[in-house]
Amino acid sequence: MPALSVSKLCMSFGERTLFEDVSFEAESRDKIGLIGRNGVGKTTLFKLLCGELEPTAGVIAFSSGTKLGYMEQHACSQGERSIYDELESVFDELMQTEREIEAVTAAIEHGDGDLTRLIARQTELIERFERDGGLTYKSRTRSALIGLGFREAEFSMPTSALSGGQRSKLSLLKLLLSGSDLLLLDEPTNHLDIASVAWLEGFLRDFKGAMIIISHDRYFLDAVTNKTVELEHGKGMTYKGAYSEFIQKKQAYEKALMNQYQNDLKEIRRIEGIIEQQKRWNRERNIRTAESKQKEIDRIRARMVEPDGALEGVRMRFEPRHESGNDVLIARGLSKAFGDKKLFRNVDLHITKGERVFILGDNGCGKTTLFRILCGKLRPDTGEYEYGSMVDVGYFDQMQENLNLNNTAIDEVWNAYPQLTETKIRTSLAAFLFKGDEVYKPLSAMSGGERARISLLKLMLGGFNLLLLDEPTNHLDANSREALETTLRAYEGTLVIISHDRYFINKLADRVLALGQDGVTEYLGNYDNYLERISRQPAPAASEAAPAKKAEKPLNDYQLKKLRQSEERKRKTKLTRTEAEIETLEAETEALQETLAEEEVQSDYEQLMTLTAELEEKQSRLEALYDLWAELQEE
Repeated sequence: MPALSVSKLCMSFGERTLFEDVSFEAESRDKIGLIGRNGVGKTTLFKLLCGELEPTAGVIAFSSGTKLGYMEQHACSQGERSIYDELESVFDELMQTEREIEAVTAAIEHGDGDLTRLIARQTELIERFERDGGLTYKSRTRSALIGLGFREAEFSMPTSALSGGQRSKLSLLKLLLSGSDLLLLDEPTNHLDIASVAWLEGFLRDFKGAMIIISHDRYFLDAVTNKTVELEHGKGMTYKGAYSEFIQKKQAYEKALMNQYQNDLKEIRRIEGIIEQQKRWNRERNIRTAESKQKEIDRIRARMVEPDGALEGVRMRFEPRHESGNDVLIARGLSKAFGDKKLFRNVDLHITKGERVFILGDNGCGKTTLFRILCGKLRPDTGEYEYGSMVDVGYFDQMQENLNLNNTAIDEVWNAYPQLTETKIRTSLAAFLFKGDEVYKPLSAMSGGERARISLLKLMLGGFNLLLLDEPTNHLDANSREALETTLRAYEGTLVIISHDRYFINKLADRVLALGQDGVTEYLGNYDNYLERISRQPAPAASEAAPAKKAEKPLNDYQLKKLRQSEERKRKTKLTRTEAEIETLEAETEALQETLAEEEVQSDYEQLMTLTAELEEKQSRLEALYDLWAELQEE
């Protein structure tokens, strides 16, 4: 029996039917990609599977013993429990078993109770502990945190100090380690950098159970899934294969459906001609023939499947007002730090006309900061940059700070381009799927995807010949991403793009620049070329062996005794000094965390960066001191 079987599922809200007759199965090892435009009901389907909503009609059946895991069920707490303890809490049953083993072992050693019964209980507990992964749960907790981008220095940080993105990552990890054998993952790659997404892909490929994944990350879907379910036109369609294979099969299916439909229409018209002819002859035999042919038409109409109309997509076209010079952007020796937090240095750039350059790097390495410098919103600590002749710069801000959320859609665009007529503004908004009264919808009530479309529309109307795009595909569904890719491939200007959308990078990139603390490293080609190049880079050479020390004369017993006493005094002194340092640092860390929680600090970007960097540095020192203290105590 499949792990999950969904049959003829229908969901309506009042008179509106979200979807109907949705059927699919998930076998025990299936990795299913659930795709469709924003608003078609993907998350609603998850809530139906979890029992949070009741379907209007249809059946949802799980195989016996299936343990379902959904991210919202494993939400991250916001208390004072550390990041490590929060994640380790998913193994509470294992830790309880471990404590019981210790108690039974102590009872055996002290002879407390029936020895035969205690030994039998100890054996049972140890077998269960090992079977359920007790020997590896600590290492799995640590490697999962590191894999998804948490530094060891952050393990002791309270969950209340985490950002929204970090809390989402921790909730995802709790779900992955929860022991569920059917996972429901809703946009699991949000807030992850490329390295973390690669770790997640490996984890999910090796996962022994089934999963259903809602995602707009097409590269991720290709890497993980083996089946695709699409919600479109209120119906569900299942395809064998990942995203790219699904696209090919869907196109072939739609073409075959259209051909069959057109052939049926042609056959109906041919038979109608025969009927008309037979009726004109108006003999009894001709009338019987006409009636027979009419029944044939009725049979064809009964089996005909009319293809659904193509869904309307975003229509965009970026056209530069004029051509730039050949040298578009040159930067030399750019560096930036916030307090002790050094982001990057020695950044050199040379961008020429018509290039499509992508900037990659881990979260927090300074990609957005670099763009803000190039837009004049921040000053570099060192270095300089200049734009070439006739360069007009357009900037897409992933934080959407360029939008006034109090404006309506039409006001936001019209305020940016007051010289345009209302007809031109409304026509442009309609091309970006804002029609009728939707043009008066306030930005504050819009989704992230709708706001992204407004930002892209403002960018399109600017006629820029250099576009700096910071994560432009965030919040866009797959159809809108495809439309943006098509538009940018036809764009005659220059592109510099920050993105973790690897499918998007593969479609567009001429060159990849990897940003690190010591500058940028250039890789020609797209993401796959970049990946191949870094996989072939040799590992750092092992350091040369240290020269052999000259053999020393052995010490006598008296000398050994004096040496041990001296080392013992040093250890005790070092232990006392370490404990004092820990006490001081803990107090300083606590004070910093209280300062970071203040409203005025949360709204001051530079102060927030400075204090966060200081906190990270102190927590790193604390981690090292804890390790030293443990070693000294053991000695």
